[in-house]
Amino acid sequence: VSPPSRHQPVAILAQVHFLLKPKVARPGHRGLASPMAATKMSEADTKAKIREYLNLTLPECFIPELGEQKKGKVRDIYFAGPNVVMVTNDRVSAFDFILPNLIPFKGQVLNMISEWAFAQTKDIVPNALIENVDSMVVVQKKMKNLDVELIVRGYLWGSMAAAYEKGDRTFCGLSVADGLNRFQKFDTPLFTPTSKAEVGHDENMSMEEVEKLLGKDMANRAKDTALKLYQRGAELMRKRGLMLIDTKYEFGVDEKGVLHVIDEANTPDCSRMCTVEEWESKYPKIAEEMKTGKYANVTELLKAKPELKLKEFSKQYIRDALLEMGFDPLKDTAAPKLCDDQVVECAYRYISIYETVTGNSWEFPAKMSPSKRIIMNLQREGMLVGGFVVIVAESGSDLGHSEKIQTELAKFKIPSQIRICSAHKQPGRLESLIAMYNKSTEPLMLISCASGSDALSGIASSLAKFPVVSCPSDGMNNSCLTNPAGCSNAFIAKPENVAKFAAQFFATHCPQVAAALDESIAEQTRKLEEADEAATRAHQRLLT
Repeated sequence: VSPPSRHQPVAILAQVHFLLKPKVARPGHRGLASPMAATKMSEADTKAKIREYLNLTLPECFIPELGEQKKGKVRDIYFAGPNVVMVTNDRVSAFDFILPNLIPFKGQVLNMISEWAFAQTKDIVPNALIENVDSMVVVQKKMKNLDVELIVRGYLWGSMAAAYEKGDRTFCGLSVADGLNRFQKFDTPLFTPTSKAEVGHDENMSMEEVEKLLGKDMANRAKDTALKLYQRGAELMRKRGLMLIDTKYEFGVDEKGVLHVIDEANTPDCSRMCTVEEWESKYPKIAEEMKTGKYANVTELLKAKPELKLKEFSKQYIRDALLEMGFDPLKDTAAPKLCDDQVVECAYRYISIYETVTGNSWEFPAKMSPSKRIIMNLQREGMLVGGFVVIVAESGSDLGHSEKIQTELAKFKIPSQIRICSAHKQPGRLESLIAMYNKSTEPLMLISCASGSDALSGIASSLAKFPVVSCPSDGMNNSCLTNPAGCSNAFIAKPENVAKFAAQFFATHCPQVAAALDESIAEQTRKLEEADEAATRAHQRLLT
């Protein structure tokens, strides 16, 4: 599907919009979540369908037009004015490693479950969500992050269970009784916060450490809110036949100091879940086996009786798959690649948990690149023009000329940014800059502004995946015309002409630019016609 041009009728735009927007409830948007379909695809059919989407995934989403970007483990985050735009990609992390595989629909599922969960808990705490403009793009109010991961555990599970089996009895300042089994339910949920690491491992924190970081009042508010959210989540999931084993929340405060839940809530990436049936059918057997005294712990029992292992709806499947492949998270420097069957199984679990948690039926999206769809939906929401120009000046002396180009681009509604990078003095930095912009999700053009010897356009055009146009600040500079083989830069001398060339390049993708170009051409034609009429009248006066 190509972005509609300015010549396509509004009806077609509306139809494409309907196809691409997810069928979930959104404040201020038409359409409600569809109820679970009466006839549901079988597991085999669903997995076969997933295979058709293995190459239709989103590794990252770099949109220069949105401004400052912060890369998270599984999100690309942009701070656009008063809001935060978060693109949830299909990367997946395990043991704090980003896997080389992409999981189809993972980003979509996380956003849709979070939106559902936010709607179910807004009476407990406000959330930062403004709207989902695409199934993978969330717009939230900008908050000051507390920088604490607020973890609530209802069961002895995961890393805590592993440490418990090794003899640990104190977690985040809390004492845990002896004699518990892995998978056992706690009498009351435990609050086990951790630090929020940008890279590497999060570290456990005691409540005293949280109070020292946030202040006693905010720390207690955050703890109480996290426990209430977990309780609500556990109640809602129980109604769906699920157990919310443990989960993680992130909070922020607005300019008035009001606490909000941000990021995501009760998704398979921030929670562990399993079916009630799974736990009720297997845990009693595990407890009975442990009473015999034959096994030092449940891990040893599962080695002898793997059929007792509980199937989770979480990233535990991925963790287990990696461990079975011989991956050692303490020694290895990179995670191995999963096979297609494992990727399909993971995607199937994401889809299954979405349907189970929300009660909505999963609908496979139209087959198109997620990155193209995202750009189109952001354009339709008026959040994006959909094309971007990078103006690279060789030095500060080229800045005035660069600003003239930027002014001319603005007349065509083309967003742009000026960068200063010398091809002669900073070749490595220039290569890094081009490599970064090569990842742009939206169409991009680079205009080089270099006086004297123009190596800038040559190097840039030899490395870029996008057009490079030289517009030298010293006018007719022939050096950019004699770049060696492999350099493909164009040459346009005047700022107003290079701006129009950029508008012509972007017009088929960007309705705003197309409209401005139409207006410019019409104005130019009108002036020529007026001049012709004036000349004709002058000629008639001479004849009379």
